[in-house]
Amino acid sequence: MIVKGPDYKERAVLQWTSDVRIAAKRGRILDRNGKELAVSANVFRVDLDLNSLRETTKKSKLTMKDIAPELATILGMESKDVLAILTKTDSKGKAIGSAILKRRIEKATTDKINDFSKKNNLRGIVITGDTKRYYPNNNFLANVLGHTNSDGNGLTGVELYYNKYLTGIPGMKISETDRKSEELPYTISDYTKPVEGKDVVLTIDEMIQYFCEKAAAQAMIDNKAAAVSIIAMNPKNGEILGMANKPDYNPNDPWDLTKTFDENQKAWRNRAVSDTFEPGSIFKVVTSTAAMEENLVSDKDIFVCNGSTVVLGKKIKCWKTTGHGSQSFVDILKNSCNVGFMELGRRLGPEKLNKYISLFGFGKKTGIDLNGEALGIIRKTKDMTALDVATTSFGQVNTLSAIQYLTAFNAIANGGKLITPHVMKEIVSYDDLNNKSVLLAFSNYNERKIIDEPIANQLRSYLEQVIESGGGKKAFIAGYHIAGKTGTAQKVINGVYAPQKYVSSFAGMAPANDPQISILINIDEPDPSNYYGGQIATVVAKQVFNDIFNYLSIKSDASSEEIGKSLLKDVIVPEVRGLKKIDAEKLLKASNLKMKLSSNGDVISDMTPKPGYTVKEGAEIILHTGTVKADSNMVMVPNIVGNSPQATSALLNGLGLKVKFVGNGIASGQSIEGTEVKKGTTITVNLDITAD
Repeated sequence: MIVKGPDYKERAVLQWTSDVRIAAKRGRILDRNGKELAVSANVFRVDLDLNSLRETTKKSKLTMKDIAPELATILGMESKDVLAILTKTDSKGKAIGSAILKRRIEKATTDKINDFSKKNNLRGIVITGDTKRYYPNNNFLANVLGHTNSDGNGLTGVELYYNKYLTGIPGMKISETDRKSEELPYTISDYTKPVEGKDVVLTIDEMIQYFCEKAAAQAMIDNKAAAVSIIAMNPKNGEILGMANKPDYNPNDPWDLTKTFDENQKAWRNRAVSDTFEPGSIFKVVTSTAAMEENLVSDKDIFVCNGSTVVLGKKIKCWKTTGHGSQSFVDILKNSCNVGFMELGRRLGPEKLNKYISLFGFGKKTGIDLNGEALGIIRKTKDMTALDVATTSFGQVNTLSAIQYLTAFNAIANGGKLITPHVMKEIVSYDDLNNKSVLLAFSNYNERKIIDEPIANQLRSYLEQVIESGGGKKAFIAGYHIAGKTGTAQKVINGVYAPQKYVSSFAGMAPANDPQISILINIDEPDPSNYYGGQIATVVAKQVFNDIFNYLSIKSDASSEEIGKSLLKDVIVPEVRGLKKIDAEKLLKASNLKMKLSSNGDVISDMTPKPGYTVKEGAEIILHTGTVKADSNMVMVPNIVGNSPQATSALLNGLGLKVKFVGNGIASGQSIEGTEVKKGTTITVNLDITAD
């Protein structure tokens, strides 16, 4: 007793006491305004004291096989699974003393378990407190929030990255027992209260997230896309205000039984952080910055584009195969001219081009506080040929992630600083009187100056012109001074460019003189008949920007009438001459246009404006009846760049024009545009597999 006293005492305590761990409540995840995005509800768990259960089943002349089916029915489990737990042995084949039967059950289920135990005079089925993770908004922000595993620990997203703060400290209840494991009426229990987890407050704004989610879901439908990602950020401090991925999943029920393990893993992945793509023309912002910083380009420079250029004996086409002609530096940005940017790449050379690629953070992790961030692939300087420099300059060869690109783009928005993107704003806790304490505020900004502020300011003014009158004009909203760039890239699958597979993108910021918000739209594998970034990604951006401007009360210097008009869609006036008034009205109504009759005749003889003109939806078309005028067979030739051959034929033929196609792909150029011609005129349309 003297020599082995401590050992005997420890054994005795184990014999006459039992302990139960009491789960701590996991901390909440909140948006920046305190809206609950993930919470933990108080539920229950079923633990088993198997020694006591074996003894009492024997007394009641029952076996584990007898009680397994009813337990399974109550708990919604398979009988064989329950029996396996009830009869589990250790590695030596000896029956184990305790086990967890099921976690996170509701009160109604615990009542049924207690009734079952009483009915059969069983002891050893122990009900204790537990917590269950719950996401009130289901799929909302799913790929950012992530979810927890069966033990309540973070498995993906914020739940994983900030698990150590969200996870509390379990409590413990130690009770003295008699030899039958029944709690003694005179027992002295030792109770340690569980410590709740801390709350993680995100930079996410629930409303801005909603705008992103809504737009991404609609973009998937409208473009028959495989996936859509949208990010909205504050470019001044790296805060992510919204990050939506479609398709997504419901973290309340993360395992979709209709999918394989790999398919479920893919659904959980945050594509805005984990997936990479060739950026296409949105990368021209980086090439422009490099050339401006190195003083290798000026506003006076003239770039001549004849539709292609030859590098190391290989002909590389501009997306507009008929060429852009003579252009200034601003023009090559507005027109997204590949030939112009290949010239900038030639002036820079591999060393200087890669210097800025590195400065902007490509090929490296941004340090975002989410798991699974991709590096992207950047061609090494020593391996770059003149051909690599040419294609890199307009966004091919290298790959990057959406979050990498928007982080780099923010440096143009904020005057030249690269700042770590992040979703955590602060970690907080509350005392018993609900007083809030900030335990940790995000501080790892890693802010560093990478370009001169005057260069960034000047480039923003150029990018504003891209939206006002260049390839991004479908994103234009009057008075808000959006600056941005579109991009269209063929998708690389297994190391080769996949036919009919594209990635369409748009990056934008506003207002251009002092950006408060930046966004990135990424549409993966849109309908191959309409995949051009300037046609589809800009439309999504316009919707997101407008919602955010209204929500944040960002002021416009245009009148409400001008803003409203700019938000309307462009419509090409259809041909209605020769139709009866009633049929003309139907056709105009189908195009969201109004009509006004100038006379009371029955058949339309002329109209103002002429067919083919581009007007805003809701515009009024004046229809004339009676005498046929001399110019009644004239139509306007609209811009059809970006349209499929089928859409081009339908549009031009509907106006009474003939069409001749040259090449394959989508419309990249046309012989006549913006001119009134006689019906029957042939328009030559150049087609190309456009990578902008």
